[in-house]
Amino acid sequence: MIGEARMRKIAIYGKGGIGKSTTTSNLSAALSQMGYKVMQVGCDPKADSTKGLMQGRRIPTVLNQLREKNDELKLQDIVFEGYGGVLCVESGGPTPGIGCAGRGIISAFEKLAELEAFETYRPDIVIYDVLGDVVCGGFAMPIREGYAREVFIVSSGEMMALYAADNIAHAVRNFASRGYARLGGLIQNSRNIENENAIVDQAAREIGTEVIARVPRSGDIQRAEAGGGTVFECVPDSPMCGIYRGLAETILGLTQDDVQA
Repeated sequence: MIGEARMRKIAIYGKGGIGKSTTTSNLSAALSQMGYKVMQVGCDPKADSTKGLMQGRRIPTVLNQLREKNDELKLQDIVFEGYGGVLCVESGGPTPGIGCAGRGIISAFEKLAELEAFETYRPDIVIYDVLGDVVCGGFAMPIREGYAREVFIVSSGEMMALYAADNIAHAVRNFASRGYARLGGLIQNSRNIENENAIVDQAAREIGTEVIARVPRSGDIQRAEAGGGTVFECVPDSPMCGIYRGLAETILGLTQDDVQA
């Protein structure tokens, strides 16, 4: 639906454990139902970003396949079609205790570029799901090398999640001054803490952005995860499907001019 030159390149950041991958996978599923060709790239050494699109199955990672196949590596070894036709990729990480997770992401991105993944599959939208506890090295790769043009941060009203959001926002702004990615806003993944909406709104003002969506806490999300999928696949009559469609529509409605410097 979108020409190659207009491919939307989005990074979703957030503190580990905040529900970022669940949010991203349901966003990808919503966009696919709206007719878009989506590629989701997991940028976390745990390599579990896309399992909700792959019926709970973990796919081989770029780094593992590189170690095993080296120059024989093909796109079919690292790109897998999941629910709704979403193209799934996991960067992976180094052997535990050896190597740098950030450097692993860099190696994965370089291999995707070398194999011309985007030219081959021509997705309308690429979404990078990035661990945001520390925004350095490879974890900053999506926003400092032009892979992503728009950044959204998943947070709750919890102190550590908001602390991570503030750090991520500062990193995005540092790179924005060089013409790279821009901050599009916060996605509130609610934890039902007292005065959570007001807390997140205040944090957004202090960061200099806005809350673009609030995802309520719902047992349907846990039921879907237990079933190895998104709410669209496992609980298709859930009100949460409408919430994620609304998030997708909001992001689609933003233009580069709307995303803040």
